Amino acid sequence: MPPTTIKIIVAKTQNWRQIGQLFLAFGLTSLVGLERQLRGKNAGLRTHSIVGTTSALILQVSKYGFSDVIYEGIVVLDPSRIAAQIISGISFLGAGLIITQQTAIRGLTTAASVWSAAAIGMAAGSGLWVLSFAFTGLHFVILIGFLPLEKRLPVFDHKPSFHMKGDDDNDNDSDNQSV
Repeated sequence: MPPTTIKIIVAKTQNWRQIGQLFLAFGLTSLVGLERQLRGKNAGLRTHSIVGTTSALILQVSKYGFSDVIYEGIVVLDPSRIAAQIISGISFLGAGLIITQQTAIRGLTTAASVWSAAAIGMAAGSGLWVLSFAFTGLHFVILIGFLPLEKRLPVFDHKPSFHMKGDDDNDNDSDNQSV
């Protein structure tokens, strides 16, 4: 395939608008994560940023990543189902990485990071190399750049995570929980 043909294909499937959409997801989900971080929640700034930005990338992979295999009237299929199946499998794997120890939850960012890696792999594997490079950069901004910020942020609303009342508690509602 001549280089000019490759440039035309890349121009048709990848553009600055998609990068803008990725950065928009990054910015907005970072704001949501910041709010959660300030309230002392386990899933805070980094976790929300990873999950939100990864979701944008997965959506873009599903939307644009298979344009080279679908031809109207010749090939009729839904290759985006592959992306959905990858995410289901990786989500199951990520859930296994989350560990709860008394009031502490560990592994949320690791689970989100594994999910992120799956999205980067899907983007690269589907030929969306510009998005995969951009997202990888954002991923490291989240994991490395947000860590010092996260440590400096004050916690305004830190409560014990979860307590379920036992049989010895004198209460009429046996399913009563406090969070």
